[in-house]
Amino acid sequence: MSLTIKVPPVGESITEVTLSSWLKKDGDAVKMDEIIAELESDKATFELTAEKAGILKTVAKEGDTLPIGAVVATIEEGGVVEESKQAAVEINSKKAAVAPPAQPTAQPAITTATESALQIKVPTVGESITEVTLSRWIKKDGDAVAMDEAIAELESDKATFELTAEKAGVLKTIAKEGDVLPIGAVVCTIEGAGAPTPAAKPAEAPAAEFVAATNGKATTYASGTPSPAAAKILAEKGVDKGSVSGTGIAGRITKEDALLAEKVSENPQVSKEAQQLIVPAAKAEITSPKPLVAATGARSDRREKMSSLRKTVAKRLVAVKNETAMLTTFNEVDMSPIMEIRSKYKDKFKEKHGVGLGFMSFFTKAVCEALKDWPAVGARIEGEEVVYSNFSDISIAVSAPKGLVVPVIRNAESMSLAEIEKAVAALAAKARENKLTLEEMTGGTFTITNGGVFGSMMSTPILNSPQSAILGMHNIIERPVAVNGQVVIRPMMYLALSYDHRIIDGRESVSFLVRVKQLLEDPARLLLGV
Repeated sequence: MSLTIKVPPVGESITEVTLSSWLKKDGDAVKMDEIIAELESDKATFELTAEKAGILKTVAKEGDTLPIGAVVATIEEGGVVEESKQAAVEINSKKAAVAPPAQPTAQPAITTATESALQIKVPTVGESITEVTLSRWIKKDGDAVAMDEAIAELESDKATFELTAEKAGVLKTIAKEGDVLPIGAVVCTIEGAGAPTPAAKPAEAPAAEFVAATNGKATTYASGTPSPAAAKILAEKGVDKGSVSGTGIAGRITKEDALLAEKVSENPQVSKEAQQLIVPAAKAEITSPKPLVAATGARSDRREKMSSLRKTVAKRLVAVKNETAMLTTFNEVDMSPIMEIRSKYKDKFKEKHGVGLGFMSFFTKAVCEALKDWPAVGARIEGEEVVYSNFSDISIAVSAPKGLVVPVIRNAESMSLAEIEKAVAALAAKARENKLTLEEMTGGTFTITNGGVFGSMMSTPILNSPQSAILGMHNIIERPVAVNGQVVIRPMMYLALSYDHRIIDGRESVSFLVRVKQLLEDPARLLLGV
């Protein structure tokens, strides 16, 4: 008798998923609740689990797009129990022929290994995330793993995170790279405590390698290899992994090792003022792309599957261009008053509040004050209604390793400069480590993006739907301007406000941007609220 495994409902608006990878292969014996495949939607990646023990018979293939309720596989009864019993009988028979009756047989060891297998499932990563994608295996099938060691990398449309081993033992993979898995689906199992199976040869036992590695007496394939999080950080910094000493198991490079690694020099083409605008922990290195092939005259292409995050961002940006009447208005601001305040008080500010005084807090406060005068700029369209908010949840665009993310600072209008700086630093650090939750990235009423950190002189930022406006900051450049009939050199920044003309008129958009300019050029107004 067989049991049909179907694609489960994963969300009200999700009608289909992609089978990104099989964690168990066709014909494998599976246990109840063991993860057998990974499913992926445009929102998240989640695991598909076995609803009973038996032999897996796959129906769908990796890469197939399946509607909700479609058959993915079947599980036939038998397999796990019968195989274990048969193995025990065969080994007991061999033992009885060569060993005295008083000697223990191998059956208890086999039973222990079978019973001690631990299923590793896709954890809950957010209220609206129902599935994740198994982007890659860090450890391979049959490898010995230590407790809390990273074994795989999971990816949703919002963030990427590591899956860790919940105990030490031998890894048995079920899902495959690229599989889309529902939350709770079994990704793999960890058997025993690293002991080899009876069929394995002593010289090939992964447990021996694991024990040697954990005791620091041998070097394994993990030596000098960075974890996924560490690899991203090293790539961000431009640091070669060969120059970093790993402090993890068997010399593996951990995230902490990568964070402590020395960064490469700043891009000389970006001005000092632009570097000061970089959001803490979210600065990206501007480097020239390396050639894909050697300079031999050969021509080749390289193809990579788009991540769920990239696909979702692409769909939303195209939708914004097609569904809104987006326009952009520009202005410029003299940054010298704010730069003087920072130069005078930044040391005392950091000493008192434990965080640096950047430009983002000034811009956030200025936007919050301007939204009080022009609430339509922070409004949004829902059906045939315009929704106005009496609060300011400011979204801050951050360039993360997997792509652009926009975490939200809640109730920014009631926060001080120090509180805003702390919130920005915390969210930016989470973004770089792919630890942002879905709640931290939804619900904003207005967005601020800073292309100046990359040297952008001017741009037209795209709206962050369903919001109706976004403010673009740019590079600070010293240039001649006329002040009181005289030409002087001032640090100037261009500002760009993109807005939805369906609910924001030109008078409101221009007046809003002028108000922001006034507050930034006279920061005392931010403190006095005038």
